[in-house]
Amino acid sequence: MLKSIVIAATALTAVATPALAQDRWDWSGGRPGDRAYRLIGAGVQGLDPALRGTPRGRAFVMRNFDRNRDGRISPREAADANAAFVRVAGARRDGFDWDARDRTVVVETRTVVPGQWDRRAMHDYGFRQTPRGATLTLSEDVLFATDSDVLRPGAIEKLRPLASYLRSNGGVRVAIDGFTDSRGSDAHNQDLSERRAASVRSAFDAMGVTRARFSVAGHGEASPVATNATAAGMRQNRRVEVTLLGRRATEF
Repeated sequence: MLKSIVIAATALTAVATPALAQDRWDWSGGRPGDRAYRLIGAGVQGLDPALRGTPRGRAFVMRNFDRNRDGRISPREAADANAAFVRVAGARRDGFDWDARDRTVVVETRTVVPGQWDRRAMHDYGFRQTPRGATLTLSEDVLFATDSDVLRPGAIEKLRPLASYLRSNGGVRVAIDGFTDSRGSDAHNQDLSERRAASVRSAFDAMGVTRARFSVAGHGEASPVATNATAAGMRQNRRVEVTLLGRRATEF
């Protein structure tokens, strides 16, 4: 994997100072008219108030520290965001000048050589080891609107690094399993979970991954990973799991 550093400067004509050159965070987003970011997840309450309580802070957290792109902030991600913010803002975090950061934005980008796959992106999926192989969990918030099997536009970008890996590793077979929460009838939940799993398989097909490599199943409300008695628990249960059969999570 090759890496390049892209420096976008809107108000500096001189060469960036060493301090700026080491600042790799994306500070854009959160201004009036920009996309609004919301913070959910177990780590949100642990965030610095300047990150949790301002549009610019929320954008900084979600653009840089939602590493598995599941739309949720874990305690580890919150701790990393706090540490980065403290290093930059110091003791004056409550009066941090977000606008000054817009004048120099340093963004780390990754260039993938054709025929290779993006190891960093695969690591960021957060695969876990299961008896069948390396498993990735994609939440409903990332993939679908409520009660829909139509993929959100951003879902395709979320799946693209995995599609690249699969094109580069033609012998890897994949299981796609859909799950719902317990709301609705058994028949409705079963049908929805099957259609959602099939939609994910179709997305890989559109990105050049052979359909025959996939097994697709819907499980309805079976196998919950959290309680269905709370909204947060139901949100976790509405998911699609993608398993690279026979692969070890430690490979990524």
